Amino acid sequence: MKAIRVRDRAAGTGGLVYEEAPYPHAAENDVIVRVHAAGFTPGELEWPGTWTDRAGRDRTPSVPGHEVSGVVAELGYGTTGLTVGQRVFGLTDWTRDGTLAEYVAVEARNLAPLPASVSHLEAAALPISGLTAWQGLFDHGRLVAGQSVLVHGAAGGVGGIAVQLAREAGARVVATGRARDRATALELGADVFVDLDGEPNGAEDGERGGDAGGQLADAGPVDLVLDVIGGETLERSARLVRPGGTLVTIAAPTTVRPEGGRSVFFIVEPDRHRLADLARRVQDGRLRPLVGTVYPLADAPTAFTARRHTPGKPLIQVADAPAAG
Repeated sequence: MKAIRVRDRAAGTGGLVYEEAPYPHAAENDVIVRVHAAGFTPGELEWPGTWTDRAGRDRTPSVPGHEVSGVVAELGYGTTGLTVGQRVFGLTDWTRDGTLAEYVAVEARNLAPLPASVSHLEAAALPISGLTAWQGLFDHGRLVAGQSVLVHGAAGGVGGIAVQLAREAGARVVATGRARDRATALELGADVFVDLDGEPNGAEDGERGGDAGGQLADAGPVDLVLDVIGGETLERSARLVRPGGTLVTIAAPTTVRPEGGRSVFFIVEPDRHRLADLARRVQDGRLRPLVGTVYPLADAPTAFTARRHTPGKPLIQVADAPAAG
């Protein structure tokens, strides 16, 4: 099969190669998924799991990407609850070969059925972004109706879904991004948009940090901040949380704590039941995943380094790619 693989950690994105790779093995309770669309995180080449397995053993060359939408091609021994030919989507293991390939082996428990009315591209935009948004807002942030939330990167993969979920939950939503993101954030349901403009600050979805003209300082107080940027933006945001509120970040562990509140850093966890719920929301028209630029599998190395020019999450289309021209 064809896949994107990495062999040299020091080479970074320059080490991504489109090449032939072995067909995956279906272990007990696994399924083999024929990949139709896949998602990735630009920073995952720095994750330890990209290079070593759970026992700490080198596993290169490895296949990156951990979000998948496709069709079940094969069942491993003991696998139940899914059938060959079924449409599925989900989040794959951090320490196994990933989804930037024509086929991937996934634990069945990490996959959810995909309704026929939801496209593979929409589904591939959901696993990390959708689960991160839900877990950040509700599991860790404890957001309830009537509260206010500041969502950074509101036109990115995580932020775009978080704005919609928070709005549906009855919260007041303050969204941040760059000027070009204003219309998207407001369309998704944000009550207020804050234009952040400054130097790049390691944002998860290509957002930029900074506080041009002091706009961020005027965004509070809020009950919850959902941060995907970190750094100086995270520190400034902590000062906007009212006493008893929460600062939630996925950027990095932090010592910053709101006065009279709490800070939470977390890494998203698989949850097939929540994925199924998110898919139903998409099916019902209550949630719109933000699909950004779509690349064919062979161009995935370019996708890792491309600057974001459109809202949403960049995705890789593997099967059923549109014809060139």
